[in-house]
Amino acid sequence: MTFDANDAGTTGDGIRREILTWDDFAVASRQVAADVLGSGFRPDVVIAIARGGLLFAGAIAYALGTKACGSINVEFYSGVDERLPEPVLHPPMLDAPALSGKRVLLVDDVSDSGRTLAKVVGILGDAGADVRSATLYTKSHTVLEPDFDYKRTDDWIVFPWSALPPVQVPDVVARVAAAADGSIA
Repeated sequence: MTFDANDAGTTGDGIRREILTWDDFAVASRQVAADVLGSGFRPDVVIAIARGGLLFAGAIAYALGTKACGSINVEFYSGVDERLPEPVLHPPMLDAPALSGKRVLLVDDVSDSGRTLAKVVGILGDAGADVRSATLYTKSHTVLEPDFDYKRTDDWIVFPWSALPPVQVPDVVARVAAAADGSIA
């Protein structure tokens, strides 16, 4: 289910929503990066929890000046406020042992239940990495408080990258045709 990023608050389904705009995302990324540096932590590598943490991790890595980046694929959400029984790792797998002795900033979009974050912090810690975590949002019921976050909320969060449904082939064909005949610029 997707939502119009302009529909803040509660919609007809009764679910309260926190709306993150692209402008808010830019501010949040810089603020969290400043918090990381202000703490004295200087990561050797930034690792994203895919998919939700990918864009945030890239923004943080640029803001920190950290060139080494990676990701780990973990699925937990299956819909709005719907989860699998446990977080599940998916290939391609992260080479966690290569991070032994490294300072790692683990980045995700939200620490909701915190179970995904806890699972990956455990994997990286067991591999010998010095791990800190950062999220855009933290929920009050999380089992793992990230070391750094932008904001706390218990609302459902609408991120700008997931506010619209996936692109469908007919949509792409129609846009290409419209561009070819000059009806869109």
